Amino acid sequence: MTLPTMLLGPTGLNITRVGFGAWAIGGAEHAFGWGAQDDDESVAAIRHAVEHGVNWIDTAAVYGRGHSEEVVARALADIGEADRPYVFTKCGMTWKSDHDLLPARVGSPESIRREVNASLRRLKIERIDLYQLHWPPKDGTPIEDSVATLHELRAEGKIRSVGVSNFNVDLLERAASAGGVDVLQPPFSAIKRTVAADILPYCAKHNIGVIVYSPMQSGLLSGAWSAQRSADLPADDWRRASPDFTGEALHSNLALADILRTVAKRHNTTVASVAVAWTLAFDGVTAAIVGARRPSQVNGWITAATLALTAEDIDDIELGIDRLGAGTGPSRPTG
Repeated sequence: MTLPTMLLGPTGLNITRVGFGAWAIGGAEHAFGWGAQDDDESVAAIRHAVEHGVNWIDTAAVYGRGHSEEVVARALADIGEADRPYVFTKCGMTWKSDHDLLPARVGSPESIRREVNASLRRLKIERIDLYQLHWPPKDGTPIEDSVATLHELRAEGKIRSVGVSNFNVDLLERAASAGGVDVLQPPFSAIKRTVAADILPYCAKHNIGVIVYSPMQSGLLSGAWSAQRSADLPADDWRRASPDFTGEALHSNLALADILRTVAKRHNTTVASVAVAWTLAFDGVTAAIVGARRPSQVNGWITAATLALTAEDIDDIELGIDRLGAGTGPSRPTG
């Protein structure tokens, strides 16, 4: 299959408007794990997405302490170089010891260099298409030094593009003084909308590609979530401790999913696809990262790549967000 593509900032990469997110397939072996996963199903999900036109995968070294990268490598092992999807991964979150539950946010040049070599080994590739600093570091390393290191890695041929994740405008301005970034990865959904106020306009103005993560808010806007599913989450699934998945916030979020369901019926599509397409309607958003743990879940959102929401759809979603008071941030696309 062929899906629509868009140029990712100044990278030269034309990427499909949805990409495969490999957070959940990392398993349970880290603080933000999604519970136990079946690696065979994960591999099948990745291959299914690629076969249906998705041309990029986003993972990170921290997902499952490297396990997600290993699963991605396994899924791509039989795909020739000419047909291989772009591989994006991240650095900057490491553990001081095997006994630590939470990783530290590290941005030192030495750590980034160690991490990129480890990711290349796990992914079994010679160059990473987009390498991203996962979070602003908390080890005292100036952002400028971390970004400069990423540019050095590009000059050395280890990475193709420079990216950051979870940066605000002030940090993007500081990064600009060290060569700038090609891509930003922020959280964005109909529930978590704050980046639409200032970050998306900034990126659009400065030609920074944007790939948003969690457009379905980690499953809440998938159309398949329920209060019972929240109650049944295993102890090793990070969502069990998230306030979005409990209490009044959960009630509001599920009501918003029902509004998206009304829009989905108009287009004979899924709630998940509407949730993702809503984020893609914003000016400045290049593409969205969408996770899956089995092939059937890919089927649930792949149509977002070609779904064009109407003015009526946008109006109804805006009214629903405002009425429910769900989440925070602008409630209408600016595109």
